[in-house]
Amino acid sequence: MSKENIGKCLLSNLLRQRRMTQADLAYLTGINKHQLSNYMNDKNVMSLKTARIISKSLKCKIDDLYDWIV
Repeated sequence: MSKENIGKCLLSNLLRQRRMTQADLAYLTGINKHQLSNYMNDKNVMSLKTARIISKSLKCKIDDLYDWIV
């Protein structure tokens, strides 16, 4: 995904709403906790493949993972 149209990562909010931890999400997705932390702290932007894996695990839309700048 291009960083140009992507705002803040909303993964922290989604996990908090679902009462989940990074460790829970790492277990569900197979994505390293350190990498999840990088997404949550806006150090990295998820690839489309990663966003799809996470959104399916959290039962949300890919659009729900970021603030989108239109």
